[in-house]
Amino acid sequence: MKKNITIVGAGLAGSLCALYLTKRGHKVAIFERRNDLRSEIITAGKSINLALSTRGLTALKKVGVDTEVMKIAIPMDKRIMHDDKGILTEQLYGNDGQAIYSVSRAQLNVLMMKLAAKNGADLYFNEKCVDANLEQASVIFENTNTNQKQTVTSDLIIGADGAFSAVRKQMVEQYDHEFNYNKIEHDYKELHIPAGKNGTFLLDKNALHIWPRGEFMLIALANLDGSFTCTLFAPKNGEKSFEGLNSKVEVENYFSTIFPDFLNLVPDLYDQWIANPTSGLGIIKTYPWHINDTTVLIGDAAHATVPFYGQGMNASLEDCRMLDKLLDKHGDDLKSCFEEYSVTRKPNGDGLQDLSMQNFIVMRDNTADPKFLLQKEIEKKFSNLYPDKWIPLYSMVSFTNIPYADAWEIGMKQEKMMEEIMNTPNIEKEWKSDEIMQKMCSLV
Repeated sequence: MKKNITIVGAGLAGSLCALYLTKRGHKVAIFERRNDLRSEIITAGKSINLALSTRGLTALKKVGVDTEVMKIAIPMDKRIMHDDKGILTEQLYGNDGQAIYSVSRAQLNVLMMKLAAKNGADLYFNEKCVDANLEQASVIFENTNTNQKQTVTSDLIIGADGAFSAVRKQMVEQYDHEFNYNKIEHDYKELHIPAGKNGTFLLDKNALHIWPRGEFMLIALANLDGSFTCTLFAPKNGEKSFEGLNSKVEVENYFSTIFPDFLNLVPDLYDQWIANPTSGLGIIKTYPWHINDTTVLIGDAAHATVPFYGQGMNASLEDCRMLDKLLDKHGDDLKSCFEEYSVTRKPNGDGLQDLSMQNFIVMRDNTADPKFLLQKEIEKKFSNLYPDKWIPLYSMVSFTNIPYADAWEIGMKQEKMMEEIMNTPNIEKEWKSDEIMQKMCSLV
């Protein structure tokens, strides 16, 4: 049965969900509180570049838009680590041909909105959700320019309105849904490495660059125009935190001692520092993700996470694919569909959040540790010898559609086994031997 559907939020999840639903023949209207990005000049400021991986691509492919998206994506097949003397080491993410893709959030969002509109969705901007009756699927929007309010009633509301979701807020306040917001001790600030002469890249464009420094780190991902979007993650307070970085001298001194090779690439560092906001990071958990057969949450509204696995967007796009799969299964029985969606997706939201926090430690502490890099080499060798026995955790998350919850559980078991392997005497010299591979076989 064809339905009228209101999607709150025209971000990546909302736009992709609209594509899935219009392809099913439903009438879809998307309401977005921000301006229409399609008519704006896209600038840097407070958006971490996205890393598109297999599960995000799988979701895009199912509605036939993956080819369009790949035109604005840059493959990254490795990490490159920059130490405090500017010396580089690199580590491949997977095997040959395996890569994650750097994509500008704004460019991708504009493309997805255009595709949704082309497919028949109606988009309305500067419309802020201020109230809703979720059981009756009616939403009150206030226009941010005119302050005029309107009530939109449909058959179904989809809350795709991000980490600070107004739809979820109604669920929590009116229906006492579980809700937990856990702010982490770190903030982030976006910085920008400009392109070189004639749009040349000043760093290897096919890598995710990391400056790992223990409690904090800097990362950089390439853009199509030769520039890099960079993000500094650092503690809010204490030594080497944002707290002590105010004057030009403090900022330039911090970068020259801690990230010397980075400072040379950014001539206007302090101007950027003042212009770009410092933003917080946190994890949002809520449950359930639906009300009856009338309202459902997707994306960050349901499971916002920290960006350290580059999976927030991929998880949101995967929500759309899984919801579509359940619509195939349940047909017009939306109540059963949403119940199963809540029950099956929630553990994967939690799994991704665990993975993201753990990968923060990996990126900022371990990628600079030769023993960690050796462990990854051993895992890779074993995985290539016995692909049915072992997929490294990073590969499970980035290069397969294995549910996040399963990947997390398997990854923790693998980590215990690797502890034993890494404690083998003289492992640095012995690791290539058959004995080590046999030992791993016995442990698996």
